[in-house]
Order: sequence, then C-alpha cells, then structure tokens
Amino acid sequence: MKSIYLFNSGTLKRKDNTLVLENEETGKKYIPIENVNDIKVFSEITLNKRILEFLSQNQIPVYFFNHFGHFSGSFMPNQHHSNGCTILKQAEHYMNNEKRLNIATQFVHGAARNMMRLIGYYQSRGSDTEAEKNLIKHLSKDIDHANTINELMGTEAAIRKIYYQALDKIVKYDAFQMIKRDKQPPRNYMNTLISYGNSILYANVLTEIHKTPLDSRIGFLHATNFRRFSLNLDIAEIFKPIIVDRTILSMVNRNQIKPLDFKGVEGGIHLNDNGKKKFITEYEQHLSQTIQSEKLKRKITYRTLIRHEAYKLVKHLIEDITYEPFEMKW
Repeated sequence: MKSIYLFNSGTLKRKDNTLVLENEETGKKYIPIENVNDIKVFSEITLNKRILEFLSQNQIPVYFFNHFGHFSGSFMPNQHHSNGCTILKQAEHYMNNEKRLNIATQFVHGAARNMMRLIGYYQSRGSDTEAEKNLIKHLSKDIDHANTINELMGTEAAIRKIYYQALDKIVKYDAFQMIKRDKQPPRNYMNTLISYGNSILYANVLTEIHKTPLDSRIGFLHATNFRRFSLNLDIAEIFKPIIVDRTILSMVNRNQIKPLDFKGVEGGIHLNDNGKKKFITEYEQHLSQTIQSEKLKRKITYRTLIRHEAYKLVKHLIEDITYEPFEMKW
C-alpha cells in the first residue's frame, strides 16, 4: 500500500471498487483502492459524499495541504480499531504527571538517539561532527532529570539546536546551510525542506496511528489541547532524523534538489511544484525501504515500523510493558 499525492486539480470519483482521478490535462487515472494507504491533496480537488463514504469504508484518510505545502485539514474515517479501554488508559496516563512525563521522556530519548545515529552515520563518511555528537550525548543526560514537560521540552530544544549545527557541517553546499531554525514562513532552503518533510511525516504517522486503538488527539510530549491531533507529533519526533532529515541530506549532497526547486513568497521561501514532487519521490522511496526488525524477526518497511511503534505504546498503556522507542542501527 502507498500514499497517493494529488498535485493536479480535478475530480476524485468512484468507479466500482476503483478510485478515478479525472482532469482536463491527463484525462482519467484509475487507482485500485486496495493499493491506497492514504491520500494527500496539494491541489484543488472536487469530492462528493459518495467518494467520501467509499474512502471511509476502506479506512483511507485524506490530508489537505495549502499551496505552501503546510497541513491544513483532513478527512478521517471512523476508527474501527478504537476501544474505550485504550482511550481511558491514554487519558489516565496523560492526567497522571508521573506517567505522562515517563512516556514523554522516552519520545525525547528516542529522538536524541536517532539524531546521534544520523550524525554518526555521516561522521563515518567524513563529516566533522564529533563535537556535536558528544554534546548531544552530554545534554541527553538531562532528559531523565526533567521534572516537568516544559523542562523536558527545553532540553529537547537545546539538543535539537546542536543537532541542526551538525547538519550544517554535513551538507556539502553552502546554499543549504540552515544557520538558524525558522518556520513561519521558513526563510532558507534547509528550513523549507525540513518544514515540508515534517508536515508529510505528521500525516503518515497519523495514518498509522489510525490503524491502532490509540486516540491521536491525546499526546504526551505535545500537550492535548484545542489542536486536533497531538500523538502523531510525539511519535514523529523519533522518526524525523531517520526519515525526513536523511532524505533531505541525501538529496542535497547528491545535488538532486537545487535552488531552482524553490520559490520566494512573502517573507520566506517555499518549494515550487517541481521541488515538492522531487522531494516526495525520494521520501516515499525511503519510507518503503525495508530494515531488519530485531523484535519481529523479519524485514519491515519504515511505514510499518511507525505503526509498530504505536502498538508498542498500546502495550505500555494496557499491559504496563516498558516502552522503549525505536533506535536506528547503521
């Protein structure tokens, strides 16, 4: 199964058990429903009640992104796997400060370890990032000493700042130096790529959570508030370095993405349509790669690995099994 990305405007219809995308430029494109994991819309698409019912029956979420590539909304089918017991346990762990902090701490540990793994991967290929890796290792000792979520997020922010300094040493082209992280809107090429990649990853994680009993509205590191989803932001922290950032570094250092793939907007920079398509092609190839799972004793894709991470959290909530986030082995 795969994500379907819609960049051309048109109408999405149902034909028997097949999705049909129809527009004036390309005519009709048929997409077998059994091959679809989710749909990401970056253009003007016309939908009707019949197609939404069809997508809901097949448990296919639809994500909508604005013309800058930022997530703007979603259509989520009824969650077939949801159950009251898991939701109550999630709420219980969120309301209990000690339990919430314990889970949130593991998310930050997972993110920090995978940051160090990525830095180490490029260090073995000649990047001078030893100092940054050691500093992140040192700062990681403070993770377990945080007494509040705010303290924990402060430590995570300090770690990520050093991590981004390491990325500037890894990229081969000065045009893609980050210098400083900014988001709204991003003001250089690297910030643009990271913001765009993270938006896509948040949607992918949300799709995988939807296949489990977890409620995506109840996060632990990211507060449960009036935003619609929080848990996908938590789990995405673990996978940003090994999925989004590695895709970006690979593309930049191979000169696969260039300044001409971006466009200026008021106050910042965004990917143009060609740049978005380039990034998504590489991102999806990475997401579909397989790695050996030590626990499952078989090879699985990164996409499946994300869902497995969600199920590990379910076991922690229901069975009190210690939650240990995934750590990449290179």
